[in-house]
Amino acid sequence: MSKRILKIVIICIIIGVGLVSIPQLFSSESSERIIELSSNPPQKELIKQVFSDPSGTYKGDTERVTISANGDIMFHGVQISSAYENGSYNFDDNFKHVKKYIQNADLALGNFETTTAGGQPTGYPVFNAPDETLKTLSDVGYDVLATANNHALDKGKNGIIRTIEKINENNMVNVGTYTEPGEHIYITEINGIKISILAYTYGLNGMDSLLTNEERDYMVNLIREDKIKKDIERSKELGADFTIAFMHWGNEYQLTPSSYQVELANDMFSWGADIILGSHPHVIQKSEIVEVDGEMKYIIHSMGNFISNQRRETLGSIANKNYTEDGVIVNITLEKDFLSDKSKIHSVNYIPTWVNRTGSSNNYKYEILPVKDALNYNLSNEIKSKLEESYKNTMGKMKLYRDISGN
Repeated sequence: MSKRILKIVIICIIIGVGLVSIPQLFSSESSERIIELSSNPPQKELIKQVFSDPSGTYKGDTERVTISANGDIMFHGVQISSAYENGSYNFDDNFKHVKKYIQNADLALGNFETTTAGGQPTGYPVFNAPDETLKTLSDVGYDVLATANNHALDKGKNGIIRTIEKINENNMVNVGTYTEPGEHIYITEINGIKISILAYTYGLNGMDSLLTNEERDYMVNLIREDKIKKDIERSKELGADFTIAFMHWGNEYQLTPSSYQVELANDMFSWGADIILGSHPHVIQKSEIVEVDGEMKYIIHSMGNFISNQRRETLGSIANKNYTEDGVIVNITLEKDFLSDKSKIHSVNYIPTWVNRTGSSNNYKYEILPVKDALNYNLSNEIKSKLEESYKNTMGKMKLYRDISGN
């Protein structure tokens, strides 16, 4: 039955129930019956029956889902060696200050820019993180990791396969790289709201030849406009209320998006994407709210580094090196009205972060600090000055949003 016919049937039934109830208002019974009808109107009971999930639980007229997303999760060699103690690795302290924010979300997303291929862990230029990194990310509260990035093939075909296996073993899902051919549209449903999550990368650092043409077509989502358009449209066909796309694109250390980023984003919105989460530049680029055909869309061109060893002390003469220490947790609230079958972005806000590194040599301590909270920590004036600078740089590029239409 079409939604239009269903709505007509509901309206007719409600009107009929109302007509049947009118004579009862004038019966010789006491006013208790009138009170009962007004406090528990049959129309609402009917709506509850129609708009319940299969278990019979009432969804409510509207539902919301909170999403948190962040940029590049990287593990350079010195991070790995610093996390080694008593025969194993532990990365929990990296995330201890931001864990509560990630766990608070209904859906937590991150860009996992490394592999877990087994064997000897290594950092740049061939990333291969210990399996313990994924245990930490799972414990922190991540649900989905984007794995389509230029380092996805650092350890070859087997590296892609084992990374996916280990993500799954730690009760998380990956998007953007795959082990087998087929349709790769990941859709998750939370509070009755269906969300498609896609991921693509501009390239593979020239390692494409490690895969056959056939393997490359299905194992890594490369940025090809025809494929992206097809995946977005297919997401809608499969019932997605929202489509989120991770895009590994742009130019490293550049504070503004390239013209291609802007053009492709506009195309993706016209194809039906709702949210675009950028990564790869290792610095934060601007976010925007874009109206397309009366609907609000969201993009952050680059979310910067969430954890890495890229910083002012390690990048020498690279321009904008200070900005590589900055990251952000993007908090997005999605809303769906089940009576009208309309979905929208309800709000967007941010938690700016900064990577603090203390210690020396191969015994560094890395902590992702939520900047506003950290200004109240027992830190040196030098660190607090860097935090204030970081907050200003990040929030100067962020577009806050809250829907006030009431529709």
